[in-house]
Formats: sequence, structure tokens, C-alpha cells
Amino acid sequence: MSTYAIIETGGQQLRVESGRFYNIRHFASLTSSELKQNTKILIYRVLMIRQKSNIDIGYPWLKGAVVKGRILHPYLEKKITIYKMISKKKTRRKLGHRQKSMRFVVDSIFLNGEEMY
Repeated sequence: MSTYAIIETGGQQLRVESGRFYNIRHFASLTSSELKQNTKILIYRVLMIRQKSNIDIGYPWLKGAVVKGRILHPYLEKKITIYKMISKKKTRRKLGHRQKSMRFVVDSIFLNGEEMY
């Protein structure tokens, strides 16, 4: 597809296209009780939209640009293990955690109320 947008969410920037799904760490605007399956989301932090040869760049975000999508399912990522050892002191500490992530699909990209194809 020749139409895509660059959004900022979860502390990272993503290049998104309509109809594709993406994995992100968290949405800052949603609480854990709102992160259910088929929850519709609107992302207003759109940095850039490209449609064929036309490029719109925001400073820092585009006004009137919205990326509409929905959450497919939340999940936990692989476990990260942290092991700290101080030699000659008999000190060892093993910790770990699993980060919460979610998979969402982009339904459409809008600029000034018009859907971009």
C-alpha cells in the first residue's frame, strides 16, 4: 500500500498501514480495565501521513489526523530474567518479570475528516 502513517505510542514510533496489526507495549491513555478484546481506540499522536506522493508532516503532530483501530488481544511477553551477582561477597539476586503488551489492528487513517486510501 502506498498510504501509511507514523504514530507515536508506548514510547516508540511505528509506521502503520490500514488493515495490518502491530504489537505495542502499552497505551498511556488506557487503564488495564479498558484493555479488553475489540476495544476501539483512536490515536491522535500522528507524526506523518504519506499518500502516494503527498507527504504531510506535523510539528510535532498533525492537526486533524486520527488513526482508528481496535485491540485484538492483550498478552504477556516472554519472561526477562535479571541475575545480579557480587563475587567474593556471596551475594546473588535473581529477578524477573513479564511485560504487558497488546496486539492491535489499524482499521483506517483519517486526515481532516477524510479517510486516506
